Amino acid sequence: MNRVTELLNIEYPIIQGAMARIADSSLAAAVSNGGGLGIIASGGESKEWLSNEIDKVRTLTDKPFGVNLMLLSPNLEELIEVIFEKKVRIVTTGAGNPGKYIKALKEHNIIVVPVIASVALGIRVERAGADMVVGEGLEAGGHIGDITTMALIPQLKDAVSIPVVAAGGIGDGRGVAAAFMLGAEGVQVGTRFVVAEECTVHESYKQAIIKAKDSDTVATGRSTGHPVRVLKNRLSKEVLTMEKNMTDPNEIAELCTGRLYDAVKKGDMEMGSVMSGQIAGLVKQIQPAKEIIREMFKEAKEVYESNSAFFRTGGSISGDGPKSL
Repeated sequence: MNRVTELLNIEYPIIQGAMARIADSSLAAAVSNGGGLGIIASGGESKEWLSNEIDKVRTLTDKPFGVNLMLLSPNLEELIEVIFEKKVRIVTTGAGNPGKYIKALKEHNIIVVPVIASVALGIRVERAGADMVVGEGLEAGGHIGDITTMALIPQLKDAVSIPVVAAGGIGDGRGVAAAFMLGAEGVQVGTRFVVAEECTVHESYKQAIIKAKDSDTVATGRSTGHPVRVLKNRLSKEVLTMEKNMTDPNEIAELCTGRLYDAVKKGDMEMGSVMSGQIAGLVKQIQPAKEIIREMFKEAKEVYESNSAFFRTGGSISGDGPKSL
């Protein structure tokens, strides 16, 4: 138990990433039933869809779950009203500063967990009343910032007093162990859960991640102000070419509109936006969400135990080497 598990009332300090068009009630319930915190992603969805998904998740699990608010959503106010009406108890936010909404969320007894990409924003949301923060590095899939997870997490930990959860580039127990060594008290995982059995994305999407290598993702859309990490395909190539040629960002945005839906629902791996983190190269099989969670924390424990002797002996596992670090 730590501050993350206690505050969220979960068994393992792991939050499922809020992947738009992907993270629905099926995946959220599976992660929650597995001991983590499942998240329903409301980005790009209607208030009716969100209301139905909240009802569905409550038929699938009696464990805590959350809803993510993408702050760029044009119907954000409507989605917040659904959260209030359905008495959702945990909300994560992304794609912006949730400062002006935190007070209202807290007045409804909601635990607020902003996903942020900088120390400055972490400080601001803590002052506004956030309960914890997810520091997300540029290794993550989907919308990203400019700082790596390894650089962001220790600086964020030093800057805020609320719990810090690490995200971006975490796909196995080694990543979990590394996150904790950097000062995090939990992890958020997205790409690994895309290939969970309970994830309802098109099978072609899952196979694309499983087949991916370490260098198969690219960040597109920097010229629009909203960079997105995706698997390389024809769409990403066209976007990068347009950016190189200094094409009007509005034209680029128009090309990309609806492409995530095409990838997730139609299985279009060429002109669809196949969002994925750099950790995709580590993802090799489809598993139940519960198995993914337990495997990751079992591996993390093994990694910690196998390396702790090095530090107990002052820097040499044998005890015969240098005594200073």
